[in-house]
Amino acid sequence: MPRFTVTRDSLGAQELVVLTDTVAHREVRIARHGATVLSIKLDGHDIADGFRDEAELVPHKGSRFAIMTPFANRVEDSRYTFEGQAYDLQPGVVGKDRASRHGFLRGERFDVRDETGGDDAAKVTFATQAIRPEARPGYPFALDFAVTFTLDGKGLTVDARTRNVGDRDAPTFFGWHPYFRLSDTPIEGWVLQIPADEIIVADEGFIPVPGPTAWQPIGEADASLDFRQARAIGHTELNNTYAKLARDADGRARTYLSDPATGRRIAVWQEKGVMLAFTSDTAERDARKSVALEPMECIPNAFNREDCRDAITLSPGAERRFVCGVEFGG
Repeated sequence: MPRFTVTRDSLGAQELVVLTDTVAHREVRIARHGATVLSIKLDGHDIADGFRDEAELVPHKGSRFAIMTPFANRVEDSRYTFEGQAYDLQPGVVGKDRASRHGFLRGERFDVRDETGGDDAAKVTFATQAIRPEARPGYPFALDFAVTFTLDGKGLTVDARTRNVGDRDAPTFFGWHPYFRLSDTPIEGWVLQIPADEIIVADEGFIPVPGPTAWQPIGEADASLDFRQARAIGHTELNNTYAKLARDADGRARTYLSDPATGRRIAVWQEKGVMLAFTSDTAERDARKSVALEPMECIPNAFNREDCRDAITLSPGAERRFVCGVEFGG
Protein backbone atom coordinates (compact mmCIF):
# COMPACT_ATOMS: atom_id res chain seq x y z
CA MET A 1 0.00 0.00 0.00
CA PRO A 2 1.40 3.44 -0.89
CA ARG A 3 2.13 5.92 1.87
CA PHE A 4 -0.14 8.60 0.38
CA THR A 5 -3.71 7.82 -0.69
CA VAL A 6 -6.68 9.59 -2.25
CA THR A 7 -10.15 8.42 -1.25
CA ARG A 8 -13.70 9.73 -1.25
CA ASP A 9 -16.09 10.54 1.57
CA SER A 10 -19.19 12.65 2.13
CA LEU A 11 -20.59 15.30 4.43
CA GLY A 12 -24.33 15.02 4.15
CA ALA A 13 -24.99 15.30 0.41
CA GLN A 14 -21.61 16.93 -0.20
CA GLU A 15 -18.87 14.93 -1.91
CA LEU A 16 -15.42 15.05 -0.35
CA VAL A 17 -11.93 14.09 -1.45
CA VAL A 18 -9.61 12.85 1.31
CA LEU A 19 -5.82 13.04 1.07
CA THR A 20 -4.05 10.82 3.60
CA ASP A 21 -0.48 10.29 4.77
CA THR A 22 -0.73 6.83 6.31
CA VAL A 23 2.76 6.97 7.85
CA ALA A 24 2.64 10.41 9.52
CA HIS A 25 -1.08 10.02 10.32
CA ARG A 26 -2.17 13.15 8.51
CA GLU A 27 -5.43 13.72 6.67
CA VAL A 28 -6.88 16.58 4.61
CA ARG A 29 -10.59 16.59 3.73
CA ILE A 30 -11.72 18.80 0.83
CA ALA A 31 -15.26 19.40 -0.38
CA ARG A 32 -16.14 19.70 -4.07
CA HIS A 33 -18.40 22.58 -2.99
CA GLY A 34 -16.08 25.57 -3.40
CA ALA A 35 -12.99 23.32 -3.42
CA THR A 36 -13.10 23.98 0.32
CA VAL A 37 -10.70 22.42 2.80
CA LEU A 38 -12.75 21.24 5.77
CA SER A 39 -10.10 19.71 8.02
CA ILE A 40 -6.36 19.16 8.34
CA LYS A 41 -5.71 16.45 10.91
CA LEU A 42 -2.25 15.88 12.32
CA ASP A 43 -2.07 12.81 14.57
CA GLY A 44 -5.79 13.13 15.17
CA HIS A 45 -5.82 16.85 15.98
CA ASP A 46 -7.55 19.14 13.48
CA ILE A 47 -5.59 22.38 13.02
CA ALA A 48 -8.17 23.72 10.54
CA ASP A 49 -11.09 25.76 11.82
CA GLY A 50 -13.21 24.82 8.84
CA PHE A 51 -16.91 24.28 8.29
CA ARG A 52 -18.19 21.60 10.64
CA ASP A 53 -21.20 20.35 8.70
CA GLU A 54 -23.16 20.72 5.49
CA ALA A 55 -25.34 23.46 6.96
CA GLU A 56 -22.24 25.63 7.43
CA LEU A 57 -20.50 24.64 4.19
CA VAL A 58 -23.26 25.38 1.68
CA PRO A 59 -23.86 29.08 2.53
CA HIS A 60 -20.11 29.47 3.16
CA LYS A 61 -20.60 32.18 5.79
CA GLY A 62 -17.25 33.31 7.11
CA SER A 63 -15.50 32.06 3.96
CA ARG A 64 -13.52 29.47 5.91
CA PHE A 65 -10.82 28.11 3.58
CA ALA A 66 -12.43 29.92 0.66
CA ILE A 67 -10.87 29.84 -2.78
CA MET A 68 -10.95 33.56 -3.58
CA THR A 69 -11.02 34.49 -7.24
CA PRO A 70 -11.30 36.44 -9.56
CA PHE A 71 -10.72 38.79 -6.64
CA ALA A 72 -9.69 38.31 -3.03
CA ASN A 73 -11.15 40.22 -0.11
CA ARG A 74 -13.18 43.32 -1.03
CA VAL A 75 -14.29 45.37 -4.02
CA GLU A 76 -15.33 48.77 -2.68
CA ASP A 77 -19.09 49.31 -3.06
CA SER A 78 -19.06 46.39 -5.55
CA ARG A 79 -18.01 48.81 -8.29
CA TYR A 80 -14.79 49.01 -10.29
CA THR A 81 -13.39 50.45 -13.49
CA PHE A 82 -11.28 48.41 -15.89
CA GLU A 83 -9.81 49.71 -19.15
CA GLY A 84 -12.02 52.77 -18.95
CA GLN A 85 -15.28 50.86 -18.47
CA ALA A 86 -17.26 51.04 -15.22
CA TYR A 87 -18.80 47.85 -13.82
CA ASP A 88 -21.24 47.06 -11.00
CA LEU A 89 -21.11 43.60 -9.41
CA GLN A 90 -24.40 44.18 -7.57
CA PRO A 91 -26.70 46.04 -9.97
CA GLY A 92 -29.89 47.24 -8.33
CA VAL A 93 -28.70 46.36 -4.82
CA VAL A 94 -28.50 49.11 -2.20
CA GLY A 95 -27.17 49.48 1.33
CA LYS A 96 -25.10 46.95 3.21
CA ASP A 97 -26.07 44.15 0.82
CA ARG A 98 -23.84 45.72 -1.82
CA ALA A 99 -20.78 44.02 -0.32
CA SER A 100 -18.71 41.94 -2.76
CA ARG A 101 -16.10 39.76 -1.11
CA HIS A 102 -13.88 36.81 -1.89
CA GLY A 103 -14.79 36.21 -5.52
CA PHE A 104 -17.40 34.00 -7.15
CA LEU A 105 -16.47 30.38 -6.53
CA ARG A 106 -17.44 29.66 -2.92
CA GLY A 107 -20.77 28.20 -3.98
CA GLU A 108 -19.60 26.37 -7.09
CA ARG A 109 -19.39 22.59 -7.35
CA PHE A 110 -15.98 21.86 -8.81
CA ASP A 111 -15.10 19.00 -11.14
CA VAL A 112 -12.51 16.59 -9.74
CA ARG A 113 -9.52 15.73 -11.93
CA ASP A 114 -6.16 14.00 -11.69
CA GLU A 115 -6.42 12.15 -8.39
CA THR A 116 -3.10 10.47 -7.62
CA GLY A 117 -1.52 8.82 -4.62
CA GLY A 118 1.85 7.16 -4.19
CA ASP A 119 4.97 6.97 -2.09
CA ASP A 120 5.78 10.69 -2.32
CA ALA A 121 2.48 12.59 -2.25
CA ALA A 122 -1.29 12.56 -2.66
CA LYS A 123 -2.83 15.18 -4.92
CA VAL A 124 -6.13 16.17 -6.42
CA THR A 125 -7.11 18.90 -8.87
CA PHE A 126 -10.44 20.74 -8.71
CA ALA A 127 -11.50 22.67 -11.82
CA THR A 128 -14.37 24.90 -12.93
CA GLN A 129 -15.52 26.89 -15.94
CA ALA A 130 -18.08 28.79 -13.89
CA ILE A 131 -16.65 32.26 -14.52
CA ARG A 132 -18.34 33.29 -17.74
CA PRO A 133 -19.82 36.63 -18.92
CA GLU A 134 -23.40 35.40 -18.76
CA ALA A 135 -22.99 34.07 -15.23
CA ARG A 136 -21.81 37.15 -13.33
CA PRO A 137 -23.34 40.63 -13.40
CA GLY A 138 -20.62 43.22 -13.76
CA TYR A 139 -17.94 40.69 -14.75
CA PRO A 140 -18.12 40.11 -18.53
CA PHE A 141 -14.97 37.98 -18.69
CA ALA A 142 -14.30 34.28 -19.25
CA LEU A 143 -11.87 32.38 -17.03
CA ASP A 144 -11.05 28.72 -16.52
CA PHE A 145 -9.77 28.00 -13.03
CA ALA A 146 -8.10 24.98 -11.45
CA VAL A 147 -6.56 24.39 -8.04
CA THR A 148 -4.40 21.42 -7.06
CA PHE A 149 -3.99 20.34 -3.44
CA THR A 150 -0.92 18.24 -2.70
CA LEU A 151 -0.23 16.52 0.61
CA ASP A 152 3.36 15.40 1.09
CA GLY A 153 5.78 14.80 3.92
CA LYS A 154 6.21 18.52 4.59
CA GLY A 155 2.65 19.77 4.40
CA LEU A 156 -0.12 20.92 2.07
CA THR A 157 0.49 22.83 -1.16
CA VAL A 158 -2.17 24.88 -2.96
CA ASP A 159 -1.40 25.48 -6.65
CA ALA A 160 -3.92 27.79 -8.36
CA ARG A 161 -4.03 28.37 -12.12
CA THR A 162 -6.24 30.87 -13.92
CA ARG A 163 -6.54 30.98 -17.72
CA ASN A 164 -8.22 33.75 -19.70
CA VAL A 165 -10.32 31.92 -22.30
CA GLY A 166 -12.04 35.07 -23.51
CA ASP A 167 -11.12 37.51 -26.26
CA ARG A 168 -10.29 40.50 -24.04
CA ASP A 169 -8.08 41.39 -21.09
CA ALA A 170 -9.58 40.37 -17.75
CA PRO A 171 -8.99 41.64 -14.19
CA THR A 172 -8.26 38.70 -11.91
CA PHE A 173 -6.16 37.64 -8.94
CA PHE A 174 -6.19 34.83 -6.40
CA GLY A 175 -6.26 34.37 -2.65
CA TRP A 176 -6.81 31.59 -0.12
CA HIS A 177 -8.67 32.05 3.18
CA PRO A 178 -7.59 29.36 5.69
CA TYR A 179 -8.42 29.55 9.39
CA PHE A 180 -6.12 27.78 11.82
CA ARG A 181 -7.05 26.58 15.30
CA LEU A 182 -3.91 25.14 16.78
CA SER A 183 -5.61 24.28 20.08
CA ASP A 184 -8.38 25.38 22.41
CA THR A 185 -6.00 27.58 24.39
CA PRO A 186 -6.66 31.34 23.98
CA ILE A 187 -5.08 32.84 20.87
CA GLU A 188 -3.66 35.63 23.03
CA GLY A 189 -0.87 33.23 23.95
CA TRP A 190 -0.20 32.02 20.41
CA VAL A 191 2.95 33.34 18.77
CA LEU A 192 2.83 35.02 15.35
CA GLN A 193 5.63 36.07 13.00
CA ILE A 194 5.02 37.87 9.70
CA PRO A 195 8.14 38.73 7.64
CA ALA A 196 6.73 42.01 6.29
CA ASP A 197 8.49 45.34 5.81
CA GLU A 198 5.24 47.12 4.91
CA ILE A 199 1.64 47.19 6.05
CA ILE A 200 -1.33 48.36 3.99
CA VAL A 201 -3.11 51.41 5.44
CA ALA A 202 -6.87 50.98 5.19
CA ASP A 203 -10.01 52.86 6.19
CA GLU A 204 -12.67 51.68 8.66
CA GLY A 205 -14.16 49.45 5.96
CA PHE A 206 -10.78 47.76 5.40
CA ILE A 207 -10.41 49.40 1.99
CA PRO A 208 -6.79 50.51 1.36
CA VAL A 209 -6.41 54.28 1.19
CA PRO A 210 -5.72 55.77 -2.26
CA GLY A 211 -2.28 56.14 -3.78
CA PRO A 212 1.20 55.24 -2.60
CA THR A 213 0.44 56.15 1.03
CA ALA A 214 -1.37 52.81 1.26
CA TRP A 215 2.04 51.14 1.55
CA GLN A 216 3.42 52.13 4.95
CA PRO A 217 6.80 51.01 6.32
CA ILE A 218 6.06 48.66 9.19
CA GLY A 219 8.38 50.64 11.45
CA GLU A 220 6.12 53.68 11.06
CA ALA A 221 2.92 51.79 11.86
CA ASP A 222 1.35 51.15 15.24
CA ALA A 223 3.83 48.97 17.13
CA SER A 224 1.08 46.49 18.00
CA LEU A 225 0.90 45.54 14.30
CA ASP A 226 4.61 44.77 13.94
CA PHE A 227 5.20 41.01 13.96
CA ARG A 228 8.56 40.91 12.21
CA GLN A 229 9.90 39.32 15.37
CA ALA A 230 7.95 36.37 16.68
CA ARG A 231 5.77 37.37 19.64
CA ALA A 232 2.49 36.61 21.32
CA ILE A 233 -0.66 37.96 19.67
CA GLY A 234 -1.91 39.26 22.99
CA HIS A 235 -5.01 41.43 22.75
CA THR A 236 -4.16 42.80 19.29
CA GLU A 237 -7.08 42.66 16.88
CA LEU A 238 -5.84 42.00 13.36
CA ASN A 239 -7.58 42.42 10.03
CA ASN A 240 -4.52 43.76 8.24
CA THR A 241 -2.67 43.19 5.01
CA TYR A 242 1.11 42.84 5.14
CA ALA A 243 3.31 43.53 2.12
CA LYS A 244 6.92 43.44 0.96
CA LEU A 245 7.36 40.00 2.45
CA ALA A 246 10.92 38.81 3.01
CA ARG A 247 11.61 35.50 1.31
CA ASP A 248 13.87 32.71 2.45
CA ALA A 249 16.63 31.17 0.35
CA ASP A 250 14.14 28.84 -1.37
CA GLY A 251 12.07 31.82 -2.58
CA ARG A 252 9.25 31.33 -0.11
CA ALA A 253 7.97 33.93 2.35
CA ARG A 254 6.84 32.21 5.54
CA THR A 255 4.36 33.43 8.15
CA TYR A 256 4.66 31.41 11.36
CA LEU A 257 1.96 30.61 13.90
CA SER A 258 2.60 28.52 17.01
CA ASP A 259 1.05 27.58 20.31
CA PRO A 260 3.72 27.30 23.03
CA ALA A 261 1.27 25.46 25.29
CA THR A 262 1.04 22.49 22.93
CA GLY A 263 4.17 22.89 20.83
CA ARG A 264 2.15 22.98 17.60
CA ARG A 265 3.63 25.18 14.88
CA ILE A 266 2.86 25.84 11.24
CA ALA A 267 4.29 28.02 8.51
CA VAL A 268 2.01 29.48 5.83
CA TRP A 269 4.16 30.13 2.78
CA GLN A 270 3.83 31.91 -0.53
CA GLU A 271 6.12 32.78 -3.40
CA LYS A 272 4.74 36.28 -3.99
CA GLY A 273 1.92 38.63 -3.07
CA VAL A 274 0.71 39.82 0.33
CA MET A 275 -0.44 38.23 3.58
CA LEU A 276 -3.68 39.19 5.30
CA ALA A 277 -3.83 38.27 9.00
CA PHE A 278 -7.21 38.16 10.75
CA THR A 279 -7.76 37.24 14.39
CA SER A 280 -11.41 36.28 13.77
CA ASP A 281 -12.78 38.96 16.06
CA THR A 282 -15.94 39.35 13.96
CA ALA A 283 -16.43 35.68 13.09
CA GLU A 284 -20.05 34.58 13.31
CA ARG A 285 -19.02 31.37 15.03
CA ASP A 286 -16.24 30.97 17.61
CA ALA A 287 -14.95 34.53 17.43
CA ARG A 288 -11.29 34.88 18.30
CA LYS A 289 -10.77 31.12 18.55
CA SER A 290 -8.67 30.83 15.39
CA VAL A 291 -6.39 32.92 13.20
CA ALA A 292 -6.86 33.36 9.45
CA LEU A 293 -3.62 33.68 7.48
CA GLU A 294 -4.54 34.54 3.91
CA PRO A 295 -1.93 34.48 1.13
CA MET A 296 -3.16 36.77 -1.63
CA GLU A 297 -1.79 37.73 -5.02
CA CYS A 298 -2.67 41.40 -4.55
CA ILE A 299 -4.14 43.76 -1.95
CA PRO A 300 -7.86 44.26 -1.23
CA ASN A 301 -9.78 46.44 -3.69
CA ALA A 302 -7.08 45.89 -6.32
CA PHE A 303 -9.73 46.16 -9.05
CA ASN A 304 -9.99 49.87 -8.24
CA ARG A 305 -6.28 50.70 -8.10
CA GLU A 306 -4.15 51.84 -11.01
CA ASP A 307 -1.06 50.79 -9.06
CA CYS A 308 -2.34 47.20 -9.17
CA ARG A 309 -3.47 47.22 -12.79
CA ASP A 310 -0.49 45.33 -14.21
CA ALA A 311 -0.66 42.74 -11.42
CA ILE A 312 -4.32 41.88 -12.03
CA THR A 313 -4.55 42.09 -15.85
CA LEU A 314 -4.59 38.73 -17.65
CA SER A 315 -4.40 38.73 -21.45
CA PRO A 316 -6.50 36.47 -23.70
CA GLY A 317 -5.01 32.98 -23.82
CA ALA A 318 -2.62 33.69 -20.94
CA GLU A 319 -2.42 31.72 -17.70
CA ARG A 320 -1.38 32.91 -14.26
CA ARG A 321 -0.23 30.71 -11.41
CA PHE A 322 -0.15 31.33 -7.66
CA VAL A 323 1.34 28.78 -5.29
CA CYS A 324 1.12 28.78 -1.50
CA GLY A 325 0.77 26.25 1.26
CA VAL A 326 1.14 25.15 4.86
CA GLU A 327 4.18 23.45 6.33
CA PHE A 328 3.44 21.29 9.35
CA GLY A 329 5.85 21.92 12.16
CA GLY A 330 7.17 25.12 10.52
